[in-house]
Amino acid sequence: MNLGALRSHNTALVLDLLRTAGAEGISRLELAERTGLTPQAVSKITARLREDGLAAEAGRRASTGGKPRTVLRLVPEAGHAVGVHLDRDELTAVLCDLTGAVVAQRRTPLDLGAGADTVVERAVREVGELVAGGGRPDAVLGVGVALPGPLDHRRGVLHRVTGFPEWNGFPLRDVLARRLSLPVVVDKDTNAAALGLAVGSAGGGAVGGGMASGTAAPTNAGSGTSASGTSTSGATAPVTAAPVASASGVAAPVTPATGTTPPIPSAASFAYLHFGAGIGGGLVIGGAVHRGTRTGAGEFGHQVVQLDGPPCGCGNRGCVEALCLAAVARGDLAEAARVLGTAAGNLVALLDVDLVLLGGRTVAAAPETFVRGVAAVLDERARRAGEDAVPVRVAAGGERGVAEGAAQLLLAPLFGRAEG
Repeated sequence: MNLGALRSHNTALVLDLLRTAGAEGISRLELAERTGLTPQAVSKITARLREDGLAAEAGRRASTGGKPRTVLRLVPEAGHAVGVHLDRDELTAVLCDLTGAVVAQRRTPLDLGAGADTVVERAVREVGELVAGGGRPDAVLGVGVALPGPLDHRRGVLHRVTGFPEWNGFPLRDVLARRLSLPVVVDKDTNAAALGLAVGSAGGGAVGGGMASGTAAPTNAGSGTSASGTSTSGATAPVTAAPVASASGVAAPVTPATGTTPPIPSAASFAYLHFGAGIGGGLVIGGAVHRGTRTGAGEFGHQVVQLDGPPCGCGNRGCVEALCLAAVARGDLAEAARVLGTAAGNLVALLDVDLVLLGGRTVAAAPETFVRGVAAVLDERARRAGEDAVPVRVAAGGERGVAEGAAQLLLAPLFGRAEG
């Protein structure tokens, strides 16, 4: 697929409206009215999109006068993107269609400290098998890769990844692009997740992962799968609904129309706090992902909240990450949630965001505990200040939210939403 031809500004405007219209579609007249383009320009763009298989007729709609209008829809299966989450101890890969819906996924153990050659080989193999089992390899737009920072998003070069200094200076983007013969984009895990949440919400997707205020979403019984809904051996699995980890750690698919929460306004500001093998933050300010000048924004887990506290892998003492991981290790999830809430309160006071979203597999294992614990701290601070508390929710996507966001590193620019 010719990415260059799709990335023109006007084409992106039309594609994004087709995406957000969903299966019901949208007419050419509506496209012209909402984009400000002339009807002739819209006709040329939509004709090209139909010729490329990206758009198709979705039926006819009655008009106020004259013949019924033909409505067009996006063809989701016309293109796919791969999203890869390289966590400290596991790899999650998803294949997403043009709407961002996951059509296949893989999950396998990984040691990020095993060395670049080993990690790259594992990533190449998993991507290859995912693409081979997911349909048309020629329809794959590229691969988005998300992993812990710090790193240089623009050049795709890793810096001293916390706990894994041996990655410093490694050109991950270029190495993977050569091995896969596909475009590759690299970003921090939390930035990718935040992008996925911002873009997914703008497309009408749910923001909450089945929980907004400490109430778990109804689930169907499931067995024999890992928490991501795939075999732990890495076998490709088709996806029908986003999984939510139950108290026993067995994934159950969420009933599609159940347990959703209101979408995020397109220009909203929110913080995504990820608690998995470590802790990080992704920031969306005014509807756009905020990476900072050096992709350094969102190193949330390494703010010091206890002077002379326990040592952290980053070299400091008393970091949020060190305190939370220690609390989890001794089984005190309530204390981990309280510390996370304290750090979230600092972030809210500094940036005045509209919403705090929680994600990552540690949160997924006890969502009520973490939502309740973080919200309690924010509520108390708001009460003392005489203000409304910032809401706290579980982010959509569950344990594969970072991988889904990584796929959006390729998909979002097609719709003019590279930053959310």
